[in-house]
Amino acid sequence: MGEFVSGLTTHVLDTAHGHPAKGVAVRLYRDGVLLTQCVTNLDGRCDKPLLTGAEMDIGRYHLEFSVGDYFRSIGTPMPTPSFLDVVTIDFGVADPLAHFHVPLLVSPYGYSTYRGS
Repeated sequence: MGEFVSGLTTHVLDTAHGHPAKGVAVRLYRDGVLLTQCVTNLDGRCDKPLLTGAEMDIGRYHLEFSVGDYFRSIGTPMPTPSFLDVVTIDFGVADPLAHFHVPLLVSPYGYSTYRGS
């Protein structure tokens, strides 16, 4: 059985094209302070967790995903201004020892998220 690792991870899936979203800029904030940022890899993930368990605290967090830039970069026809530009997800952490996976499923005109495992 694998080792349990607490912390925060994300994953971006392009539902319009049916593949992981490579090249999405992701930023994580807490209380208005930028904690970390990354750009998604070929698998639509950051190369390392956004936060490790030791860095997690109880509180409110804010994720930003630059999806407008991503869709423009892969040649998706987009209106000006685009319907979605930066998708934000605000969520709370009540148990900093738990693992939080916050995926984003996105198209140019809609998105969804959930707490994954």
